[in-house]
Amino acid sequence: KFSGPNFTESYCWPPVARGCDVVAISYQGNDPFLYIPPVLTFLQSEDCYKALPRACGPLALVLCPGWKKAKLVFELLKTYERCSRWLHPMLVILGQNKEEAASMKIQGCEVMVTTPYSLLRLFEHHSSLFCRLCHLVLDETEVLLSDAAEQVFTILDYYKKSVTTEAWEYSPRQIIAVGTHWNKHVAHVMKDFMNDPYIVITSMEEASICGNVQQVIQPCTNSGRIAVLLQALDFIHSNIQKVLIFANTANEAEMVHEVLKSNSIFTLKIHKESKLDLKYILEQWTEEYRRGTHVVLVLTDDCVQSLGITDATCVIHFSLPSPGAFGQRLCCMSDNFCNGIKYSSVDQKYPKSIILLTEDSTSDTLGILHYLQHAEAEIPPELHDFTAKILQAEEDKKFSRPLCAYLKTFGICRNRTVCPDRHQINLQIDVPQNIPDKQVSGCVTILPLHIVNATNYFGRIVNKQKDQYTILAEEMNDYFKKPSNKIIAKTVEELAFYGLCEKTLVHRVQVVEIFPKEEENLFFNVKIKYIDEGRTSRIQNYHLLHLPERFLCLPPQAVEFVVCRVKPIDNEIEWNPKVTCYINHKIKGKLHEAKIIHTLGNIAWVDPMVRVTRLSDLKISINEYNVRSEILSTGLGTDNPDHVTELQKL
Repeated sequence: KFSGPNFTESYCWPPVARGCDVVAISYQGNDPFLYIPPVLTFLQSEDCYKALPRACGPLALVLCPGWKKAKLVFELLKTYERCSRWLHPMLVILGQNKEEAASMKIQGCEVMVTTPYSLLRLFEHHSSLFCRLCHLVLDETEVLLSDAAEQVFTILDYYKKSVTTEAWEYSPRQIIAVGTHWNKHVAHVMKDFMNDPYIVITSMEEASICGNVQQVIQPCTNSGRIAVLLQALDFIHSNIQKVLIFANTANEAEMVHEVLKSNSIFTLKIHKESKLDLKYILEQWTEEYRRGTHVVLVLTDDCVQSLGITDATCVIHFSLPSPGAFGQRLCCMSDNFCNGIKYSSVDQKYPKSIILLTEDSTSDTLGILHYLQHAEAEIPPELHDFTAKILQAEEDKKFSRPLCAYLKTFGICRNRTVCPDRHQINLQIDVPQNIPDKQVSGCVTILPLHIVNATNYFGRIVNKQKDQYTILAEEMNDYFKKPSNKIIAKTVEELAFYGLCEKTLVHRVQVVEIFPKEEENLFFNVKIKYIDEGRTSRIQNYHLLHLPERFLCLPPQAVEFVVCRVKPIDNEIEWNPKVTCYINHKIKGKLHEAKIIHTLGNIAWVDPMVRVTRLSDLKISINEYNVRSEILSTGLGTDNPDHVTELQKL
């Protein structure tokens, strides 16, 4: 069912399949399909690898930024391996337990998928790991080189040293780096580890960073833009300058053109309403000019493709572009882009992009500012407050959203600008909900019933003397034992409460979403929330039972618990399913003693959380295990000392 390679794949596959070193930066740069088919194709040629030593170790290695991406790549390899010879693909995700790495068998594996940290742990016990390695793939290169640069360059050094033996004279050696954003370390990888790399960049914004376009920000008032523009055109270079000035409207273009003419600056103009034809403009633009001449063209974005200009040396954004047009403007300088490795020559003149940023630029400013920070442009000091205000305004738009999961689980969110959830307190939402007033802090008994991940659970706070929910549950079970009381709800409404029988238990549930009824179907699906457990489920409407009012006197009992001061290893942002599965088996449905250190809304942060076993005969209690310690013992968790401090700041 594959219709053929997309635009970026069409450029990437041929050089990868020929065994060339390749750097690919694209909006689709996180898609493993950029390299999987051509790498699998190359691996079919077994004759290419005959000169290699008969040692244990893969022919191809895919480095991914985290376990989740590695798992996805591994699943894809297993799927497409069916069309090729058997390559014994292997997924390697190792924690800090050395015994696991030492006992791992890699014989016969020809394609390995792993993370930088896991690979180095494996290499400690398998010194022949790089002996046969021909193809090294860096998946999501910008993430690898931001979060694990030291580890990646260590691996590249090992790889470089391993391919210097005589056997490699007749064997392929290839590095493939794919990603969505250019990273300053990519130039280092190209220069020190690649051999005449084939560079594919289909994102013009990223190409301009690779091409060393100098981004200059000129803060100004709306009324002062012309003065700043004239100042920007006061060139000091003696070489020919070909300048494009972008306006957003025809009227604005006309105004700028008239001002420049009145200041004796030779200026061309083109927009959809102008009478000059494209042929005349292009003749003027491409004419041979003597050294020191400046050619200026004022235009609007809708003329760029028709003109096809690629040799401009400077672009001035008189008005900020729409999100899609910024790259198009920068593309007009592509003939002058450098090759990604900065020249050492003092005389080298980089193409320049000048942005006139006014107080009215707020609508499109945030995306531009993010890009400029990514491009490592110098942000003027007076813009820092301006940027902070814009960021705060964006954050305020999320004020009714749930609290960010990363913030509550680990204390920080590494990408607040992209994260859809809020990162500040909302007093209306965050008042304590299902936590009894006497138990908002101090020691409590908790019963985890729904395990979200290794440190995040839903459950109940249990009163050992007289637990109100236990009494209610018994009453509901007795009531619904009588068939006459099992009355199917005639009408189903969102946010309404109902009863639900599951095996021998009755639950209180709330409808949170109603799905459209399918054709010729008597029933429809609803999404429900178990208000005393915290989990959600999707069922058909006929399972919902009428719930008498007396069973709603007790408020919902589900509380969200977060275990503090522990996080995943290796800069991961999500827990490995191995840890979650282990903790789920360990704690679900069992009473634990916990100390609540913070509460916010329906969330209670606990530290510690301990399983206590009471020996009634001896009248003593034993701490069976500490949940945080159990997570650390898996080797997939590590200390997070700043967690509580960050929560207090919040």
